[in-house]
Formats: sequence, C-alpha cells, structure tokens
Amino acid sequence: MKHLLLGDEAIAQGAIDAGLSGVYAYPGTPSTEITEYIQLAVSRQSLAISCRWATNEKTALEAALGMSYMGKRAIVCMKHVGMNVCADAFMNAAITGVNGGLIVIAADDPSMHSSQNEQDSRFYAKFAMIPCLEPSNQQEAYDMMAYGFELSERLKTPVLLRVTTRMAHSRAVVQTVEAPKAQNTMSMPKDVNHFILLPAFAKRNYAELVAAQPTFVAESNTAGHNCYVKGAKPQKAILTTGIAYNYLMENYDQSMGCSILKVTQYPLPTALVDRMVQDGAKEILVIEEGQPVVEELIRGMVPSEIVIKGRLTGALPRMGELTPDSVRAALGMDALPAGEKETIVVGRPPALCQGCGHRDMYAALNEVAREYAAPRIFGDIGCYTLGALSPFHAIHACVEMGASVTMAKGAADAGQHPAIAVIGDSTFTHSGMTGLLDCVNANANVVVLISDNLTTGMTGGQDSAGTGRLEQICCGLGVAPEHVRVVVPLPKNMEEIKNVLREEIDYNGTSVVIARRECIQTLKRHLKAAKKVES
Repeated sequence: MKHLLLGDEAIAQGAIDAGLSGVYAYPGTPSTEITEYIQLAVSRQSLAISCRWATNEKTALEAALGMSYMGKRAIVCMKHVGMNVCADAFMNAAITGVNGGLIVIAADDPSMHSSQNEQDSRFYAKFAMIPCLEPSNQQEAYDMMAYGFELSERLKTPVLLRVTTRMAHSRAVVQTVEAPKAQNTMSMPKDVNHFILLPAFAKRNYAELVAAQPTFVAESNTAGHNCYVKGAKPQKAILTTGIAYNYLMENYDQSMGCSILKVTQYPLPTALVDRMVQDGAKEILVIEEGQPVVEELIRGMVPSEIVIKGRLTGALPRMGELTPDSVRAALGMDALPAGEKETIVVGRPPALCQGCGHRDMYAALNEVAREYAAPRIFGDIGCYTLGALSPFHAIHACVEMGASVTMAKGAADAGQHPAIAVIGDSTFTHSGMTGLLDCVNANANVVVLISDNLTTGMTGGQDSAGTGRLEQICCGLGVAPEHVRVVVPLPKNMEEIKNVLREEIDYNGTSVVIARRECIQTLKRHLKAAKKVES
C-alpha cells in the first residue's frame, strides 16, 4: 500500500507495522506528530498500543524501558533538547541493554525553528556507544523502524533514530506492508541482574557494551542503508549523511565523477570509509545536517594528507540548516538565479493569539511590576515565552524547561525582590515541581506564577499532566494553602489579579498564583466539537 506521509508519520506507521506495543513521549516540535499519529490510529482501529503522553522525556524513556523489560517493543519520541532531560535514563539504558526492542527517536531542529539550540543528537549515540539510524527519506524512516527493532533485539541494545525538522515535516510517498507484525508476547529478561546497576553488575554490563562495539561497526559496514559508490574520478569523494543526501542529489551532476558514501547508520562504517580512501580519495567533502559530527570523526580515520572539507572548514555554513544552495556552493557550482521570495513574502514575528489568557496575565503582571524599583521576572518554555516580545516585554530570562522557578529562587537568594517566575501548567509538571520544592524547603521569597491554559498549548493542545490538580500539587509540595491563589485572566478581573499579585509579592515566603483560563485554540475546538454533537 502507498501513502503520502510526513517523515514523523512514516516513523509512526513503521513502528505500528513492526509490532509496536507502546509509544512514550512528551510533545516537542518537530517530534509531536509521531505520537499523535499513533494515538489517532489507536482510536480509529482499536489497536492495543499504550499511547498516553508522559510528564516529561525522562519518565517517558523509563516507562519504555519497563515495557522493553517485559519483552515488548516500545519507542520514545522527543525533540533534541528532550535528550538532555532523559540523559540519565538514556545512558544507563545502554548499560542495562534491552529485552524487547527499544528505539529512542530524537528530532533535531537545525536553524532553531522552534528551539533554543542546535544540538545534534548523534553525539548522544556516540556518548552512549549505541547504534544510531539517520534516514535520508520517508521510505527509509518507515523501513528503519522494523530494522531498528530487529537490530535492538538481536544486539540487546537501545537504538537511537535521529531525524531533523525537514525530514519530520516534509511529505513523500511511502510503501507500507499489507499487514502489521503481531506484537511480541510478554517475556522476562533471562538475566535479571542485567537491569540491576549495582557496581558489580554495571561493570560487567559495561564491559559487554565495550566488547560489542566491533559488532556495531560491522553492522554499519554491512547494513543495506549505508551505501558506497566509486566514482569515475575518485580523487574527489563526498561523504553525506541522512537528509543531507537529498541536498547532494538535487545538485549532483554525474559528470563530476565523485565517489559517494551515504551514511544512515552509525557507528561510522569504517570499512566503507577505508574503501573510499583505497579507491584514491585525496579530498573528502563531508555534507551532514547538524553539527560536524562525522567531519570530526573522519579526521582520525583517514591519512592526514587527505583534505577534509565541511562545516569546520567553511566549505559549508557552520550554523543552521543546509540548503540546496549551500551544498551547491560547496560543490563548486554557480549559484542558481535568486527567486522573488524576499520581495513578496513579508516576515511576521510570532505573537500570542488574540484572546489568549497569557495576554491578560502579562497585562496585570506588567502593571504590578512597574510599582517596584527593579523587578525580575524569569520566564520559561511555552507559548507564554512570547511575553518577552512586543507589546509586553515582560520577562527577563528564558533558558530551559523549569528554569524559571529555580532561577527566581537563586535570584531571591542573592537578595533580589521581587523575584517572580512565570511558567506554564505543562512545563510546571514537566520540570518545575522540583524547583518549587527547593523554594519551599528554603522558604525562598519568590512568587511562582503558573499560567494555566489547561493544555500543552505550544505544541498543538496535547493533554497536560497536571490539569485539574495544580493546587493539590503545590500544597503537596509544601506551599501554604493560603498562598496558593487562583485567578481568572480576563480584563474584567484585572483589579483582582493585580491585588493578588501585590499581596503575594509582599508575602515573605514562597507563594503560587495560578492564572487559569483555557487556551483559546483548544476552546474553539471543544466548542466546535460540542456543536457538532448537538447537531
């Protein structure tokens, strides 16, 4: 069967067809559609696949490892910065190994379309010493799910699958199997001690992981997705990875005669690199999306007299996504005529939706903040981060998920007053609760303003883990109940909101103000659905 699928959807369908039992994820662009596709398939087809959103990426990976422990196949989905959140579980899963197949899917975001950095998840695979797959097109993304599960189970290791924004959010025709593979039956690990990382067992496991490295490399050398083609003029060679292969093929002219090594599985296929060198390569252009991972590795694999070009040398841009034009320049080709894009498309900065509750929250907060000499407002990751822009200019910092609460605490420890944290409901349960506990334990003089829109709004309206329970969570963490205040951010309530903020700023201790009103976008969808039911 043929389907027109996003890269994310191809991954999801590939996982379903490969006998998936569970998907665990926290929403994050550009990975969100993988889990949403599976959730929709489950609701439509009554598939027995666990597919609820997790509280954060760490809990997601741990739950997936638990399913793998029971012999079943699981995937974990996240954007690249989510790898930082689950790094502890990820690194140790490489030591425990797996029982059922386990694939960790990281969607990187070169050019930071919706992210705060450009980190490359391939470093994590190398760090953990596990195999990494990097599809160059949607068909490979689909096919690699079945292959990845088989590889994971055969080698008893987690597998990282790395895609980028263009792969995740572009469409292509994908050929799928006629019927999905049956899910694995439940089975216990043969060696339970493999999953008990006491030092004695961990040392043994680690030695096994190190000993397995030649096997992992051999898999890369023989895997069908890695491909080497000797050119008519092999003195010039090109090593390209993942989606970057498409940029090369869009420009490549057979008359160039270069040898081409396409890499979509890691560790780097050393035998194929050696063959490229033995065929006479004197200059190797490395074309890879993201950071110069391969460019750095290959410098230690080939004779020093071979010239290596890539992002580190300036042959390709050091930052941002590759483009067909940048690859064209690296190939020494003339630029194509410029289009009219720059003159006919006007840039539009992002802004909070009209009618959004965050707007009224910021309006009240700004008015109150102006009453103090030097207020500091620490923001967080979510729709409300747009409060840093015009017309509000309301926050003074935004670093990573959950940092608002603990940065406010640190500022208060330094003597800052008022120190205010602004955090969303989903971000609060993702990684803000532990920071609030630190505040409570120190009786820090901070106000934590939770802007609760009853959803994970920035990524499209997924379920939020704390919906309906934020007051109980804050009180359970030790905040005095009388200093857990709830307001409704509407213009008619502006005076009440400002008074509540003033009272809690003047309170010498930790307090929480919850500004609760449903996201305007999810409200529209809910009203539309209700109207449809009524009719």
